[in-house]
Amino acid sequence: MIFENCRTTRRSAALLVAAMAVFVVILGLPGHPEAAQPKISSESVDLLTKTGHALAEISSTVKPAIVNISTTRTVKITGGADPFFDDPFFRRFFGDQFGRQRQPQQREHRSAGLASGVILTGDGYIITNYHVVKNADEIKVTLADKREYTGKVVGSDPKTEISVVKIEAKGLPTLPWGNSDRLQVGEIVLAVGNPFGLNQTVTMGIVSAVGRANVGIADYEDFIQTDAAINPGNSGGALVNVRGELVGINTAIFSTSGGYMGIGFSIPSNMVKTIMDSLIRSGKVVRGWLGVSIQKLTPELATQFGIKGDQGVLVSDVVDNSPAEKAGLKRGDVILEFNGKQTDDPSLFRNMVAGTAPGEEHVVKVLRDNLTVTLKVTIGELPAEMQAEAGGFQNALKGVTVQDITPDLAKKLNLPGRIKGVIVSDLDEDSPAAGLLMQGDVIQEINRKRITSVKEYREMVSSIKKESSVLLLVYRGGSSFFVTLSVK
Repeated sequence: MIFENCRTTRRSAALLVAAMAVFVVILGLPGHPEAAQPKISSESVDLLTKTGHALAEISSTVKPAIVNISTTRTVKITGGADPFFDDPFFRRFFGDQFGRQRQPQQREHRSAGLASGVILTGDGYIITNYHVVKNADEIKVTLADKREYTGKVVGSDPKTEISVVKIEAKGLPTLPWGNSDRLQVGEIVLAVGNPFGLNQTVTMGIVSAVGRANVGIADYEDFIQTDAAINPGNSGGALVNVRGELVGINTAIFSTSGGYMGIGFSIPSNMVKTIMDSLIRSGKVVRGWLGVSIQKLTPELATQFGIKGDQGVLVSDVVDNSPAEKAGLKRGDVILEFNGKQTDDPSLFRNMVAGTAPGEEHVVKVLRDNLTVTLKVTIGELPAEMQAEAGGFQNALKGVTVQDITPDLAKKLNLPGRIKGVIVSDLDEDSPAAGLLMQGDVIQEINRKRITSVKEYREMVSSIKKESSVLLLVYRGGSSFFVTLSVK
């Protein structure tokens, strides 16, 4: 019985092996593509190899001109007189209000930051973002070859988020300038910087959009949008094209988590070059001025003014004795072109004028009563009183920067529809409001007068005397409260 079972088993095994052999043969026959092993064509390998070599070549050429910028600054922190009073165990026996009734005190704290910069001259002029070096006590610049230098801020322009830092060195590697006006959507770009302190990091993407304005990062905005990964620490780094030319300075990311989400913004190189040259030459930025108030030409406005089409920007006001008035511009004109370039966005038109040197004559094409009129205008210099930044007032609101409430910001901050005012977007450590206001606060009233826009905020704050106290109505975390500010 045992022998018979073994023989049967051997016969079954033989039949199984034969069946498997036939199955393999069948799969190997033509007409059964599932048996064929996938192959990568030599053309594909050759193409991707050349692409990889090209990207590696660009990266190795660009990286030596990218630096690590390390800063330290003194931050004032408002807190209780003694952290012992904030201990939950202590408050359990003595009550929540025991320690809080004590007068808060300001303490100094040393904070450090890491970011990036780009060497643009062999003798040590470096471009970075304004927020990177703002209020920095010390600036340390580390080159790609690990050499370290002490940096000094030559000049800053908060309105465009650009600062120039100088180190004492010679023969440094530099990046050539690219023409950002020629950038096209879809063009391949590389972002180089030090995200999260990881030196000499290169990421690749495309130009997602150009001419991005109203982002809320700076006063003069003309950003390049890219999906090349930009993370914290990339600020001040380079955006380069396939020729290894600088086409932008990486500035910010759009993120709800603090990390990369596919949307990054860079300042165009043409704007950077103009600002850098002005800061190095005179220590300040000289901006062109036309002297008009403009707004977007909506279909509704076009209908009211009897205008066909939606091209151009609408002149809503003309300043007395301004270059615009002298050139013959009038309220109700639609500016179609400035210096041969179409003008469809108020923010971009403002950038065009600001980037023009005072004293230059330019042609402005306007639509007036459905007739095209060509005017010649000599650009003036932006008056000093108009150059004060949002946080540049010399009173109790010194160092407070605000922005308008947009639908997106209202949604992100979960603001009720009834809350109107301006949002605190930045706050200097040495501001009288430090420790009392916070980023994200909504200022609803100033001295019992309601405000609904940045324009109203500036008009009201500019009239406050240096030594005067200020009463604010602030919305934060679901409730409103009054705050008194004073210059100490």
